[in-house]
Amino acid sequence: MRLRLAATVLATILLCAGLARAEDLKAFKLTIDGVTVDIDPGEDANVSLPGGKTAKVRLDRNDFATFSGGTFSFVHPSNISVTKTDLGDSITQYLAASALGTIVVVQEYGKMNPVSLNQLMLQEMTKVQAGGILTQEPTTRKLPDGRELTGVKATVRTRTDKADFEIVGFGLADQGLLFITRVGDQDAATEQPMIDKFWETLKIKL
Repeated sequence: MRLRLAATVLATILLCAGLARAEDLKAFKLTIDGVTVDIDPGEDANVSLPGGKTAKVRLDRNDFATFSGGTFSFVHPSNISVTKTDLGDSITQYLAASALGTIVVVQEYGKMNPVSLNQLMLQEMTKVQAGGILTQEPTTRKLPDGRELTGVKATVRTRTDKADFEIVGFGLADQGLLFITRVGDQDAATEQPMIDKFWETLKIKL
């Protein structure tokens, strides 16, 4: 887990460094009445419109954005991207990860009900290093629409830190979803809102 989280952090750092070197490359193109201008969030720009009129425009980033998969949707911080990975055998994984290692994972299963995989996924996500202690308990997560997801909550403690996991699932006869979250104890003050927003806004379309 630590290696995977470290890789995520490293990839984020390298991406930011690359963007910093490309000083003249803007993230967005804004088009008004056929006139296009390159612009970054939080930046002002002057646009010369047809007819000689000049307009001042500004692009601001919303704090949150909605991500929609085939059978679900949720809201996440807009500065965090959601990556999609095909795991094979009609399983697709969606990952939102912060630079501090807080993660939200959604696994979409197209051929099976994954609810029984909670324990297996917990083992994979919380492979305890030497000296670490894993505790867990059953949990039920009630969504805004009234659906109840069942699964496990777990905590991994080492001598220096602690991380909390939650793994719950929802399934029909031959399809379903697994939802996984992780947040470190040291980062909870700033990172827990990302997890809370996920659960508050999660919608299942099955």
